[in-house]
Amino acid sequence: MKTLTVNEVLARFGKALADPTRAAVLMRLKDGPAYSGDLADAIGVSKQVLSNHLACLRDCGLVVAEPEGRRVRYELSDTKLAHALEDLLGVILAVEPVCLCTVPECPQ
Repeated sequence: MKTLTVNEVLARFGKALADPTRAAVLMRLKDGPAYSGDLADAIGVSKQVLSNHLACLRDCGLVVAEPEGRRVRYELSDTKLAHALEDLLGVILAVEPVCLCTVPECPQ
């Protein structure tokens, strides 16, 4: 087992949050364990798409899988992650728009 540096840990967390589907999975699991089929339905993605994202989250060390008969239950790998996600949500960011034009049809 390799011990990661602080920067490597943050990079893994950033990778997980960088994708809206993975972020949605983490937000769902923040509230407690869930089965993959239920997660896919709740998030609105196919089971195959969700499976790929869950594999990434497991690889990042943020999610663990617990087999239960024919189903697999997923949960955050550490309860501290739920707290960390809550803390992140509590941070308010002021973001400057990328486009500062005054054209009403501008998609930005």
